[in-house]
Amino acid sequence: MSECSFFRRRDAAATRAAILESARKAFVTSGYDGAGVREIAKGAGVTAMLINRYFGSKEELFAEVLALANKKPIIATPETLHSSNRVELISKALLQVTRPGATALDGFLIMLRSVSNERAVQAARDVIEGHHQKNVTDALSGADAPQRAAMLLSLVAGVQIMRQVIELEALGQNFDKELEDLLKRLITDLIDEKITEDV
Repeated sequence: MSECSFFRRRDAAATRAAILESARKAFVTSGYDGAGVREIAKGAGVTAMLINRYFGSKEELFAEVLALANKKPIIATPETLHSSNRVELISKALLQVTRPGATALDGFLIMLRSVSNERAVQAARDVIEGHHQKNVTDALSGADAPQRAAMLLSLVAGVQIMRQVIELEALGQNFDKELEDLLKRLITDLIDEKITEDV
């Protein structure tokens, strides 16, 4: 490979990374509808035309940013999901991530601020079903594992919204012990398969 070709590839990778970083900041702050391609381009130091060249459209750029933001789970990690004490680990991680004053996760904020746009919702659905829900489902047993996985993700999202965004007083940090006990019971019901016998 020639030196000139090497620098072109390096510059292309750097440009792409700059666009993704600018887009991440814009989508976290303003959601899909509020973030403009020109604003993203300006933040990356490129032209709007170059964004289309690298990503095809704002929708495709959004999908890639969202996928990257959700690439490494914080709460339901593979290690946690396959741990013998996964109920406790998930409960503690959820309370830690949503503690008062903590910065909300990028992936969560991007989804939250983009739910009014149908294309953004589809991208979010694809990421959740193809990544988070799949990972949780794979760690569970039973025919209803996909439904229980989806309900666990719904519980996590609900706590993120009510504790971290709405800031309900009853979900404040002063009640972490009570909240952890409640979460353990709820999460146990969702992730542990119930075996019933015919009477």
